[in-house]
Amino acid sequence: MAKPHILLIEDEAPIREMLRLALGKFGYSVTEAADAREARTAINTQLPDLMLVDWMLPGESGVELVRQLKREELTKDIPAIMVTARIEEDDRVKGLEVGADDYVCKPFSPKELNARIKAVLRRVRPQLADEPVEIEGLRIEPDSHRVFANGESLEIGPTEFRILHFFMTHPERVYSRTQILDLVWGSNVYIEERTVDVHIRRLRKVLTPSGHEHLVQTVRGAGYRFSARS
Repeated sequence: MAKPHILLIEDEAPIREMLRLALGKFGYSVTEAADAREARTAINTQLPDLMLVDWMLPGESGVELVRQLKREELTKDIPAIMVTARIEEDDRVKGLEVGADDYVCKPFSPKELNARIKAVLRRVRPQLADEPVEIEGLRIEPDSHRVFANGESLEIGPTEFRILHFFMTHPERVYSRTQILDLVWGSNVYIEERTVDVHIRRLRKVLTPSGHEHLVQTVRGAGYRFSARS
């Protein structure tokens, strides 16, 4: 599994360096930004899996940045954790009302921050969690990078594994080819949409011997859906 990518938005260099090192030790890849302008540049380069945003940024504040990003189609689903020394209840409520997913008050320990990050990712980006997922006898284990069908191990390529993991953590929803490209490959990778079809065919081939190919459904004119319903 690829490391979860965190965008760290903090204007104080020593704090930013401390957080970058701590997050690296916990297994995250980190991009740094010192203000809202740098944050937007970083987002346009690579969409993060989560944003860690300091409230008090120079120029546009962190809370205003989150408010704006939550209104934009490209960034509205990126989870954000506000980091601040503000401890008043009204401030916490304001941060949550603009769309922040959690709120961490300074000072905090790296372990606490890691626990908050994991909790948010588990809730809003389950495909990044390491927990096994099982549907109708099909089981995927992200930590060991294995797939089992009715207890039997399946041979599966890395791209098909990523697609299957995404589908199994997002069942019953229809995704277009463009959405699958962005969410599985990443928005900064330029690949033909039809590439998705090729890997879907390969995934179904892997699932056919165990009778699970029907779970990957084509929705005509819309895209693909992973569903146990006929």
